[in-house]
Amino acid sequence: MSEDVKKKAIEMLLSGATLVSEPCPYCKGVRVMKDGNALCVSCGKGPDSEIEVKDQETKEESPIKQLEEKLQDMTKALSNEKDLKKQQEMLKSINLLIETISKLKD
Repeated sequence: MSEDVKKKAIEMLLSGATLVSEPCPYCKGVRVMKDGNALCVSCGKGPDSEIEVKDQETKEESPIKQLEEKLQDMTKALSNEKDLKKQQEMLKSINLLIETISKLKD
């Protein structure tokens, strides 16, 4: 969450806004509503165009994508590792990553 979005959400809450039970239609994040205008605390989409997410490139990567990239890195490192104990530790970590990714996707 960007600092601008965080500040705007705090300002809205302090001036009487409420949290909305329906998630953001864009990112499923939490929204704050005041005077019929909703602001998503996660992606920043809302009534103020200057707060909206600028580009897809500026968005933070999802945790699943980050874990998948880490899994690829560890798999490559495993293929270069010669020490059996280190290989076993790496395999345990890879297994945990796979389980975590699977749980996040469910």
